[in-house]
Amino acid sequence: MPLICVCSPKGGVGKTTLAANLTYALARTGSKVLAIDFDVQNALRLQFGVPLADERGYVATSAESSDWSQSVLSASGNIFVLPYGEVTEAQRLEFEDKLAHDPHFLRRGLSALLNYPGLVIIADLPPGPSAALKALSPLADLHVITLLADAASMAVLPHVENNRLTGEPLNSRSGQYYVINQSDNRRQVSRDTTAFMEQRLGDRLLGIVHRDESVIEANASQKSIFDFNPNSAAAFDIEIIAKKIAAKLGIQVGDGTVHAMPRMSGL
Repeated sequence: MPLICVCSPKGGVGKTTLAANLTYALARTGSKVLAIDFDVQNALRLQFGVPLADERGYVATSAESSDWSQSVLSASGNIFVLPYGEVTEAQRLEFEDKLAHDPHFLRRGLSALLNYPGLVIIADLPPGPSAALKALSPLADLHVITLLADAASMAVLPHVENNRLTGEPLNSRSGQYYVINQSDNRRQVSRDTTAFMEQRLGDRLLGIVHRDESVIEANASQKSIFDFNPNSAAAFDIEIIAKKIAAKLGIQVGDGTVHAMPRMSGL
């Protein structure tokens, strides 16, 4: 059960799109992969073809339900998604309060999923510090921190390095790593920022995803970059990053073995 947290110190960096495409990339190895949305924007589901009008999710009933796996939806093949869902303000506040103050709340809700043999879980976290990030970090095997090749990301990088997202190191297992997203070789500032971050991050940098219009078009089509344009630069970049993650976590290429599944709506 590798659990990968995809997070960012600020919004607007393409974190959700990266989380979704990493899900697709790891699923291409043959693994069953589940993407979980912890962001109230409830946007992750759209990356997997869930209709905009579909308001299902796990958060609205999370206080009453001890098994959130019942809200899992099947996306395609060996890909599954657990949407945040549409919630009232009261439901959102209750969810975040329980994340912050009940140490068993998250582990109990995810227990069936965390214990499912061979399932790779990718969690899309809200930008910046959050109750979800702080609660999930002790369970995570690896953190992927998404940055842009711009001055704003460069400015907040010391906050991440100084443990300002949760008040403590994000990951005590396989570590925390970085991805520079939307690097644009046509712009001097992007080239300079990318070079600076490459030097500063060293081995902590998983890879660079180059700016690619195919990503925007794939999102609009509710398709992965691999389905929309498998020969694009972004598809190549994300594939390499996914392979590095798989190597660090020992994720094996699927062998077709079928395990008894817990009862879930999608799995």
